[in-house]
Amino acid sequence: MTAPLPLVSPDRDVELLARLADARTRLLKQIGRRIVGQTAVLDGILTAILAGGHALLVGVPGLAKTLMVQSVADALHLRFSRIQFTPDLMPSDITGTEVIEEDMTTGRRAFRFVKGPIFANVILADEINRTPPKTQAALLQAMQEHEVTAAGQTYALAAPFFVLATQNPIEQEGTYPLPEAQLDRFMLELYVDYPTREEEERIVEWTTGDGAAQIAPVLTADELIQLQRLVRRVPAPKVVVETAVRIARMTRPVDAGAPDVVKEYVAWGAGPRASQYLVLGAKARAAMDGRPMADLEDLDAVVLPVLRHRIVVNFNAEAAGKKSDEIVREVAARARG
Repeated sequence: MTAPLPLVSPDRDVELLARLADARTRLLKQIGRRIVGQTAVLDGILTAILAGGHALLVGVPGLAKTLMVQSVADALHLRFSRIQFTPDLMPSDITGTEVIEEDMTTGRRAFRFVKGPIFANVILADEINRTPPKTQAALLQAMQEHEVTAAGQTYALAAPFFVLATQNPIEQEGTYPLPEAQLDRFMLELYVDYPTREEEERIVEWTTGDGAAQIAPVLTADELIQLQRLVRRVPAPKVVVETAVRIARMTRPVDAGAPDVVKEYVAWGAGPRASQYLVLGAKARAAMDGRPMADLEDLDAVVLPVLRHRIVVNFNAEAAGKKSDEIVREVAARARG
């Protein structure tokens, strides 16, 4: 473990940015002891974490999505909790439940709240689309407010807190699509793709041997909270804010500036939360590079993962084979042009 980060103060921000960039390098190095490749996905996860958001990982089975999240938690030295979503999972299985306890000396009985797996720093919501909407909704308050209400009592969740959910895009039997309101709570939707041939050969060599890679923690919870606050202080020039808002508004068919591709193929566009996450994501990307100011290239890097799950395409798009990624790219190009 490294020495604790210094207390946050304006004159130390430059030093903290350098420490953050170094921490990112060391995090990727430690995670790389278990995960081969997937650098873009890991950068996306770190972007969401540093911006204080949540991420949805979408990919076919066998691409180590679960191991990736576990490795990130280990490298951050945070309390980790895995929730395996199944059709019979109940909301109380996530948030917790009240049990009756009897005092053996007095015979009096009283209710005691037993906290569920949501009370952790890193929540892996594995196969989140395999449980009904009422159980999926148990995450909504935690993701947005960082607190849980049960039996009339509200319990605060320890900081930092973020949800990394996985979803299988190809197997639809026995699955429940996530409601748009819940999708909007995820800052980023990240696609986990197949490895290259060279990466797959390395994966096979590593996983068929006798060794087990160990990950050394890089950051503590307090250090991560300081870095999250630092990201918020990274300035975003007016042009970055204006471009972020313009891109988000251009995804809405009712907006006067919406291009024809949006009016023809989009039913609902992105809300104001998209604009916020575009700017926060740009700030996080700049901070991860050790730079003191976000720019348009940082914004370009997060446009697709921020917007792809916030656009609801209509029947015309389905008939024409038009995907949300393609629409987002066209909107972003027009907004920058």
